[in-house]
Amino acid sequence: MRIFRCDQIKQIDEYTIINEPVASIDLMERAAARLYEWFVERFERSGGILVFAGPGNNGGDALALARMLAKSRYEPEVFYIQFTDKTSNDWQINKKRLEKETSVPFHVLTSTDKFPVINPGDVIVDAIFGSGISRPAEGLASDVIKKINESGSTVISIDIPSGLFGEDNSKNIPENIVNAGFTLSFQFPKLSFLFSENEKYTGDWTVLPIGLNITAINNTDTPYALLEKKLVKMLLKKRRKFDHKGIFGHGLLVGGSYGKMGAVVLGAKSALRTGAGLITCYIPAGGNNIIQSAFPEAMISQDPGEKFISGQVNTDIYDAVGIGPGMGTEQLSQQALHGFLLNCKKPLVIDADALNILSMNKEWLSVLSPMTILTPHPGEFDRLAGRSSCGYERLQKQTELSRRFNCIIVLKGAYTSVSIPDGKVWFNNTGNPGMATAGSGDVLTGMILSLLAQGYDPVDASLTGVCIHGLAGDIAAGKSGYESLIASDIIAEIGNAYGMIKESDQV
Repeated sequence: MRIFRCDQIKQIDEYTIINEPVASIDLMERAAARLYEWFVERFERSGGILVFAGPGNNGGDALALARMLAKSRYEPEVFYIQFTDKTSNDWQINKKRLEKETSVPFHVLTSTDKFPVINPGDVIVDAIFGSGISRPAEGLASDVIKKINESGSTVISIDIPSGLFGEDNSKNIPENIVNAGFTLSFQFPKLSFLFSENEKYTGDWTVLPIGLNITAINNTDTPYALLEKKLVKMLLKKRRKFDHKGIFGHGLLVGGSYGKMGAVVLGAKSALRTGAGLITCYIPAGGNNIIQSAFPEAMISQDPGEKFISGQVNTDIYDAVGIGPGMGTEQLSQQALHGFLLNCKKPLVIDADALNILSMNKEWLSVLSPMTILTPHPGEFDRLAGRSSCGYERLQKQTELSRRFNCIIVLKGAYTSVSIPDGKVWFNNTGNPGMATAGSGDVLTGMILSLLAQGYDPVDASLTGVCIHGLAGDIAAGKSGYESLIASDIIAEIGNAYGMIKESDQV
C-alpha cells in the first residue's frame, strides 16, 4: 500500500472522477457507504450520534453517512459548523437528500453557545475538516474542536481528524486538533498517521477502500509505502531438499561486554532461528562460558580483552556481520570499531552500542561500506542525526542520512521505517507495544544478520527481518499479552511467523 501526500490524493480523486468515469457525488456516496458499513458493524442503535459537519466535501461525506444511518433506524443529529457561507456542490446535494429522505435534525452552529449536551455513550462523528487544510484550525472551528475533545465521548473522524495536517504538523496547534478514538481514512493512510506524536489524534486508524483508479495510483510517484506481508512472502528464499548448512551462510555477531552478554545470546539465537546455517559470536574472553552455556549452538571467537572488545576482528571467513549488541562504549572498543569499519567489506548490520560509538565519532559514517544497515531506535537516531521536533522532521533526516552515506536505516518504532539511499521508505505495520522491552532490538539485529548471511540483498534483508520480527512479536503477544512479553518470546515465534507468511495467499 503506497502512501501519498494529500494533494496527490486529491489528484487521484479527480482522475478517478474523469476517467472511471464517475460523478463526484457518486464517489462521495461510495465513500459514505464504506463509512456506514464500518459503523453498523460496531455500534448499536441505542446511543446518540452527533455528526459535526464542516462546509466542504468532508462534511458532505458526513451528511451522506447520517442519511444512511437514519434509513437503518439509527438516530443521528447533524450539527453544521458554519464558519463560512460557502459550501461545496456535493455538500449541498447531500444536504437536500438528507432533508428530503429523512427527518434527521439539522442544527446550524455559529458559536459554541448552543453546543449540544453530549451524554455518556453518545458517539461523535467528526467531519469538520478533511485533509485539504493547510493552516491550523481557528475561530469557531477550533472552539468546536475543543468542545469535542472535552466531551469524553467516542469520536470517529472521517478521513482525517479535523485540524490535523496530512504530513508535517510541526507548525500546527495541538489543542486545535480533534482527538479521535477512530479514524477512517479513504483508500490510503496519511503520512502523519505514522508518527508517534499524532497517535493521540488518530486513535485506531483504518483504511477504507473506495475504488480509486488503479492507473492513477500506479502513475503517481511517492517514496512512501506500507510494508505488506505479501511483499515479504515474495522475497522469501525457497529451500531445496539437498541444501545444507553451508548453503545458508555463516554469520558473525560482534558484541558483548561485562554484564551485557545477554544481548549477544539473544542476537545469536534469533540469527539461527531465522535460518542462518552457522553463527559465530566474537566476544570478550570473559563471556565465553556464558555463551557456551546459554546457547551451545553458537561458536565462539574470543577477543583479547576480558571485559570488553578491544581487538581487531577478521571477517574473511564470514558471509555477513552484525556488530554492536551489548558492546559498550569503552575507548578501546571505539578504536576497535573504527578499525573494523575500515576493513570490513562484508554485508553489515550495525546496532546498539556500535551506533552510540558512531554518534560520538560522526566522521566515521563516511567510511561505511555501501548499503550498510543501521538499526537505531529514536534516541540512538537523534544522537546520530540531531534531535527532531516531530516525526516528520525525523523522517526527513533519516532519508537524508541514508542518501548521504549510501546506507539503509531501520528506524525502530511502532511503524518501523526502512529508508534506502534513493529516498524510498517502507513503514512496517506488524508489531505491538509489548515489543518495547529489553533485548527486542538485539533480536532484530540477529534476524537481519541471518538474512544477510543467507544471501538476501541488504534491502530485502531489512524489509523481511523487520516484518517477521514484528509478526513474531504479534504472535507472542497473542499468547502472553503485551505486559509480560520478553525478547525470548519473540525468538520462540520466529518459525510461526515464517509459517504464517508462507501459508497465507493474501496476508
